[in-house]
Amino acid sequence: MLLEMKVFGLAIDPLTNAPIVILKDNEEKYALPIWIGLLEASAIAMELEKIQFPRPMTHDLMKEMLNRMEVNVQKIEVGDLKDNVYYATIHIETKDSNCFKIDARPSDAIALALRTRSPIFVHTKVLEKSKKIDLRSEAGQERMDSKKWSELLEKLSPEAFGKYKM
Repeated sequence: MLLEMKVFGLAIDPLTNAPIVILKDNEEKYALPIWIGLLEASAIAMELEKIQFPRPMTHDLMKEMLNRMEVNVQKIEVGDLKDNVYYATIHIETKDSNCFKIDARPSDAIALALRTRSPIFVHTKVLEKSKKIDLRSEAGQERMDSKKWSELLEKLSPEAFGKYKM
Protein backbone atom coordinates (compact mmCIF):
# COMPACT_ATOMS: atom_id res chain seq x y z
CA MET A 1 0.00 0.00 0.00
CA LEU A 2 1.21 3.52 -0.80
CA LEU A 3 1.11 6.38 1.69
CA GLU A 4 1.52 9.98 0.51
CA MET A 5 4.18 11.84 2.45
CA LYS A 6 5.74 15.29 2.47
CA VAL A 7 9.18 16.56 3.34
CA PHE A 8 8.94 17.49 7.01
CA GLY A 9 12.48 18.76 7.28
CA LEU A 10 16.17 18.03 7.38
CA ALA A 11 18.13 16.89 10.41
CA ILE A 12 21.58 15.66 11.31
CA ASP A 13 22.13 12.14 12.64
CA PRO A 14 23.53 12.69 16.15
CA LEU A 15 25.64 9.51 15.88
CA THR A 16 27.22 9.96 12.45
CA ASN A 17 26.61 13.64 11.61
CA ALA A 18 25.06 12.48 8.32
CA PRO A 19 22.14 14.49 6.89
CA ILE A 20 18.68 12.97 7.16
CA VAL A 21 15.58 13.97 5.21
CA ILE A 22 12.45 13.27 7.21
CA LEU A 23 9.22 12.43 5.43
CA LYS A 24 5.89 12.51 7.25
CA ASP A 25 2.39 11.63 6.16
CA ASN A 26 -0.28 14.35 6.12
CA GLU A 27 -1.67 13.28 9.50
CA GLU A 28 1.87 13.15 10.95
CA LYS A 29 1.17 9.61 12.11
CA TYR A 30 4.17 8.10 10.30
CA ALA A 31 7.70 9.41 9.85
CA LEU A 32 10.43 8.05 7.63
CA PRO A 33 14.03 9.20 8.15
CA ILE A 34 16.24 8.68 5.09
CA TRP A 35 19.98 9.17 5.40
CA ILE A 36 21.29 11.14 2.43
CA GLY A 37 24.47 12.77 1.21
CA LEU A 38 25.51 16.32 1.98
CA LEU A 39 25.12 17.51 -1.62
CA GLU A 40 21.64 16.02 -1.87
CA ALA A 41 20.70 17.59 1.47
CA SER A 42 21.89 20.94 0.10
CA ALA A 43 19.76 20.47 -3.04
CA ILE A 44 16.69 19.74 -0.91
CA ALA A 45 17.43 22.61 1.48
CA MET A 46 17.88 25.08 -1.40
CA GLU A 47 14.43 24.21 -2.73
CA LEU A 48 12.80 24.33 0.71
CA GLU A 49 14.29 27.78 1.22
CA LYS A 50 13.58 28.85 -2.39
CA ILE A 51 17.23 29.78 -2.93
CA GLN A 52 18.07 30.31 -6.59
CA PHE A 53 21.46 30.55 -8.19
CA PRO A 54 22.28 32.46 -11.37
CA ARG A 55 23.05 29.16 -13.11
CA PRO A 56 20.93 26.00 -12.78
CA MET A 57 21.97 23.31 -10.32
CA THR A 58 21.58 19.64 -11.30
CA HIS A 59 17.97 19.13 -10.14
CA ASP A 60 16.94 22.48 -11.61
CA LEU A 61 18.53 21.40 -14.89
CA MET A 62 16.60 18.12 -14.76
CA LYS A 63 13.36 19.98 -14.18
CA GLU A 64 14.03 22.36 -17.08
CA MET A 65 14.92 19.50 -19.43
CA LEU A 66 11.72 17.66 -18.54
CA ASN A 67 9.67 20.83 -19.03
CA ARG A 68 11.21 21.52 -22.45
CA MET A 69 10.47 17.95 -23.54
CA GLU A 70 6.94 18.28 -22.17
CA VAL A 71 7.44 15.45 -19.70
CA ASN A 72 5.62 15.55 -16.37
CA VAL A 73 6.77 13.97 -13.14
CA GLN A 74 3.62 12.20 -12.00
CA LYS A 75 4.96 11.04 -8.64
CA ILE A 76 7.88 9.50 -6.89
CA GLU A 77 7.77 6.34 -4.82
CA VAL A 78 10.12 5.16 -2.14
CA GLY A 79 9.47 1.52 -2.82
CA ASP A 80 12.00 -0.60 -0.99
CA LEU A 81 14.66 -0.83 1.68
CA LYS A 82 17.37 -3.48 1.33
CA ASP A 83 20.53 -3.72 3.43
CA ASN A 84 19.91 -0.21 4.83
CA VAL A 85 19.65 1.25 1.30
CA TYR A 86 16.44 2.97 0.20
CA TYR A 87 15.19 2.64 -3.39
CA ALA A 88 12.97 5.09 -5.24
CA THR A 89 11.24 5.34 -8.59
CA ILE A 90 10.37 8.48 -10.54
CA HIS A 91 7.15 8.09 -12.55
CA ILE A 92 7.04 10.30 -15.64
CA GLU A 93 4.55 10.83 -18.44
CA THR A 94 5.35 12.21 -21.89
CA LYS A 95 3.16 14.59 -23.85
CA ASP A 96 1.85 11.64 -25.90
CA SER A 97 0.82 9.79 -22.70
CA ASN A 98 3.70 7.32 -22.58
CA CYS A 99 4.56 6.46 -18.99
CA PHE A 100 7.98 5.45 -17.71
CA LYS A 101 9.48 4.46 -14.38
CA ILE A 102 13.02 5.58 -13.64
CA ASP A 103 15.15 4.12 -10.86
CA ALA A 104 16.59 6.84 -8.61
CA ARG A 105 18.12 7.48 -5.24
CA PRO A 106 15.41 8.77 -2.91
CA SER A 107 17.35 11.98 -2.27
CA ASP A 108 17.45 12.83 -5.99
CA ALA A 109 13.82 11.82 -6.48
CA ILE A 110 12.76 13.98 -3.52
CA ALA A 111 14.78 16.96 -4.74
CA LEU A 112 13.11 16.66 -8.16
CA ALA A 113 9.64 16.14 -6.65
CA LEU A 114 10.02 19.33 -4.63
CA ARG A 115 10.94 21.29 -7.74
CA THR A 116 8.12 19.84 -9.86
CA ARG A 117 5.54 19.93 -7.05
CA SER A 118 5.00 16.19 -7.53
CA PRO A 119 3.60 13.94 -4.81
CA ILE A 120 5.89 11.67 -2.81
CA PHE A 121 4.65 8.20 -1.89
CA VAL A 122 6.18 5.58 0.38
CA HIS A 123 5.26 1.90 0.40
CA THR A 124 4.09 0.85 3.86
CA LYS A 125 6.52 -2.09 3.69
CA VAL A 126 9.34 0.48 3.68
CA LEU A 127 7.97 2.03 6.87
CA GLU A 128 7.92 -1.42 8.47
CA LYS A 129 11.42 -2.28 7.29
CA SER A 130 12.79 1.09 8.44
CA LYS A 131 11.88 0.21 12.02
CA LYS A 132 14.46 -2.57 11.81
CA ILE A 133 17.30 -0.51 10.33
CA ASP A 134 20.77 -1.12 11.71
CA LEU A 135 21.72 2.20 13.26
CA ARG A 136 25.28 1.28 14.25
CA SER A 137 27.72 4.04 13.56
CA GLU A 138 31.10 3.54 11.96
CA ALA A 139 32.53 3.49 15.50
CA GLY A 140 30.62 0.27 16.18
CA GLN A 141 28.05 1.60 18.61
CA GLU A 142 25.28 -0.80 19.53
CA ARG A 143 22.17 -1.07 17.37
CA MET A 144 19.35 1.30 18.24
CA ASP A 145 16.00 -0.47 18.36
CA SER A 146 12.90 1.12 16.83
CA LYS A 147 11.58 2.23 20.23
CA LYS A 148 14.80 4.11 21.03
CA TRP A 149 14.85 5.66 17.56
CA SER A 150 11.21 6.75 17.89
CA GLU A 151 11.96 8.28 21.29
CA LEU A 152 14.95 10.14 19.85
CA LEU A 153 12.88 11.59 17.00
CA GLU A 154 10.02 12.54 19.33
CA LYS A 155 12.39 14.36 21.71
CA LEU A 156 13.90 16.49 18.97
CA SER A 157 12.73 20.08 19.19
CA PRO A 158 11.76 22.04 16.09
CA GLU A 159 15.09 23.87 16.44
CA ALA A 160 16.93 20.56 15.98
CA PHE A 161 15.66 20.47 12.42
CA GLY A 162 17.24 23.85 11.76
CA LYS A 163 15.89 26.51 9.48
CA TYR A 164 14.67 23.90 6.97
CA LYS A 165 11.70 22.66 9.00
CA MET A 166 8.49 23.14 7.04
